[in-house]
Amino acid sequence: MSFGLASCGPAENDPGPGGVTVGEARALDEAAEMLDERQANPDAATEPRADAAPNESDR
Repeated sequence: MSFGLASCGPAENDPGPGGVTVGEARALDEAAEMLDERQANPDAATEPRADAAPNESDR
């Protein structure tokens, strides 16, 4: 039964749209969404993200 569940949906490295892998397509979609949010709210581009890694100068 677990074999049937393991094959549901595409794997990260399966071919996706436009000649990129499924994982790459997902990352590109997330980046595009982030850019769209920044254009909708220009102040967001200058605010630090909570999940961003600290810079060397922040240490």
